Amino acid sequence: MAADLIYAFRVMRLPLLDAGGAPIGRIQDIVAIPGRAVRGSKPAIPPRVVGFVANSQRRKIFVSANRIAEINSDGARLQSWDVDLNPFKHRSGEVLIGEDLIDRRVDDETVSDIALRPHSDARETWWVIDKVRLARKSSLRRRPSYRLVDYDEVPALFDSATEMQAEAARLRELHPAEVAAVVRALPVDQRRQLAEAMDDERLADVLEELPETEQINIVEQLDLDRLVGVFDEMEFDDLADLIGEMAPADQERMLDVMDDDDAEVVRNLLSYEEGTAGGLMTPEVIILGPDSTVAEALAQIRNPHWVVSIAAQVFVSQAPYKAPTGKLLGVVHFQRLLREPSSMELGRLLADDPTLSPNSTDREVAEMLASYDLLAVAVCDDAQRLLGAVTVDDVIDRMLGSGWRTRHAPRQSRSDE
Repeated sequence: MAADLIYAFRVMRLPLLDAGGAPIGRIQDIVAIPGRAVRGSKPAIPPRVVGFVANSQRRKIFVSANRIAEINSDGARLQSWDVDLNPFKHRSGEVLIGEDLIDRRVDDETVSDIALRPHSDARETWWVIDKVRLARKSSLRRRPSYRLVDYDEVPALFDSATEMQAEAARLRELHPAEVAAVVRALPVDQRRQLAEAMDDERLADVLEELPETEQINIVEQLDLDRLVGVFDEMEFDDLADLIGEMAPADQERMLDVMDDDDAEVVRNLLSYEEGTAGGLMTPEVIILGPDSTVAEALAQIRNPHWVVSIAAQVFVSQAPYKAPTGKLLGVVHFQRLLREPSSMELGRLLADDPTLSPNSTDREVAEMLASYDLLAVAVCDDAQRLLGAVTVDDVIDRMLGSGWRTRHAPRQSRSDE
């Protein structure tokens, strides 16, 4: 029914509301991905809205469509209170309805609006592109005439992306582990095409979820500039695992394209024996001095780039505050930070958690994490300088063995239903 349609031009002027209905920004544009044909008797999947571009706190941000509880005349209301303030990135294969489609010429007509149709089930509400409103000007009329057509009557609006660019855009909202499962199911040539269609950050996240042998097959096909960008986005421990699987000559070739400081970090990680704390640890953890405050620690933890196991605690050491640090003084856990005033110094809140040497076995690491209910355990040298930390997710990964990722099935995405 026409009453079910929501017009993009109207949505792009609505306020963005928090879960309580208070305005926190304004919708600027709508992000959609191309539809696709489906095998068998099912109809084609129409282009789908994956999110919204909004202005909030003087930033242009991306708001995922599955985080929107409802859209009405008051605005687009979020389901929860948290907001991801990372800058919006226009990814390959995505279409911005306002920027790319509105006012676009289609033969002798112009796109004046796009009609969205909401769908919902017990899990979520989503929107698809249903109609396109076209305007035609005539020298005989003062005002243009309008007509509403189905989206598939103007396919040129939505088919500018290559098949793999469109697929990369459709996978935007999946967890990297689920994308990795999709990648493994593709033929080798399509895997590489999909990798080329992803941006550096997304490809790095997906590579970290693939077995090292499959990572190598992909990175070996990347040009020098792309390698540098992807390596910059990967976690050091995952990067060391990847490079460690290569032949010595290929290892040197990969290390040569990296920044000198980053290459030195990876070389140090590669120097530790496999199956030890040194071989499992990451040097990228949150490190502050004893005079730093709770407010400073919470500001670090809020950084969305930290994984949960790293953001669960702050390591406090003497200077320097980058591994290898000065002497490790202790740890302050996230829950303790929430209970203390923002001006409190970390040196007054230290927990005396146990530490491991880089030569500790992976069994000893697992027992330490389990015994003390930790998400991460510090790895220190003989002088008690912090070298890094081993996180529980890396320990589980090691315990499951090298083949577990190949048995992980992808969760069904909304675009496949």
